[in-house]
Amino acid sequence: MDIKNIIEASLFAASEPLSIMELQNLFSLEDRPDKHSLREVVNQLQDEYSTKPVELVEVANGYRFQVKSKYSPWVARLWEEKPVKYSRALLETLAIIAYQQPATRGEIEDIRGVAVGTNIIRTLEDRNWVRVIGRKEVPGRPALYATTKAFLDYFNLQTLADLPPLATLLEADLLSSNELQLNLGDDTPINKDITQDEKQQPT
Repeated sequence: MDIKNIIEASLFAASEPLSIMELQNLFSLEDRPDKHSLREVVNQLQDEYSTKPVELVEVANGYRFQVKSKYSPWVARLWEEKPVKYSRALLETLAIIAYQQPATRGEIEDIRGVAVGTNIIRTLEDRNWVRVIGRKEVPGRPALYATTKAFLDYFNLQTLADLPPLATLLEADLLSSNELQLNLGDDTPINKDITQDEKQQPT
């Protein structure tokens, strides 16, 4: 039984990232490799693909094969539909939730200085990028929004700690420093409680 070939084939066939536990479950109990052995196999595959146009990466939900970003302009031509373009308002709202989470809709509006349309929150929830994780104990008990594992997977992040410094987004003009006044510096730690909650709760 060639464990490496089985793992490689399964990762290629899977439509979603596979965790170490899910890779273990590919095998019967008597043939099941331990987690350490599987991680060694994954590391070997990552090394083997390091010089190829596809790579094996670890994201929040496990491991997956993906095309290296430098080849994406050509690969994208395989699909006729145009890539989805999101409004600046939606991206700003997502950034506020990602860096300030958990955040209420009112807090997002205070930071942006304008109202947040219901369609923006709905789109983020439909994409499974944000979810309600509770209610803030203030009058009206507004919903608290936080990012999901699907958000981490989509942006190739393992945890919230992998988010780029806010200054990087501002320098790239992805966010406007005039419109967004987040009370965060480059050395401000990400909310670790949310990271742990997302590891423990299904998205």
